Amino acid sequence: MKAKVGALMAVVLGLSYLTVPVIAHHGFDTEYDPSKKVSLTGVVTKVSWLNPHMRVYIDVTDKNGVVTNWNLELTSPNSVRRQGWGKNDLLPGDKVNFEATPGKLVANRGALSSISKVGENRRLFVRGGPEAEQEGSVK
Repeated sequence: MKAKVGALMAVVLGLSYLTVPVIAHHGFDTEYDPSKKVSLTGVVTKVSWLNPHMRVYIDVTDKNGVVTNWNLELTSPNSVRRQGWGKNDLLPGDKVNFEATPGKLVANRGALSSISKVGENRRLFVRGGPEAEQEGSVK
C-alpha cells in the first residue's frame, strides 16, 4: 500500500513540475502596451533565431539624427518559418518598415506586429500569421 501511495505522490509531483513553465509564461499585456502602436523605418542590426521567441534589432534614426535600437519580439522561430520566412530573408543592413506594440517599461522594446523590406509589398512577418492579416486584425 505504501508503495502505491509513494508512486502516486511521485506522479503528482512530476506533473506539477511540468505545469510550472506554463504558469511562469508572461502575458502580452504584462510587458507591452496594447493601446499604443508605432510604425517606423530603420536598418536591421541583428536577427536572433532563438527559442522561445525570435528577436529582431533595428536602428531607427529620428528627425534630430538620434539613433535608437529597437528590440522587437516575435513568436517562435518555428512559427516564423511556417509563415515562409527563412534565415536569409532578413539580414543586418536591410532597411525595413515595421509596426510594433511598444513596451510598458522600455519604450524601444516591443512586440513586432509586422515587418517588410523597404520597397517591397510582401510582409515577412505578421503577428498572428497570414490569417490575422486577411481578417484585418493587422494593418
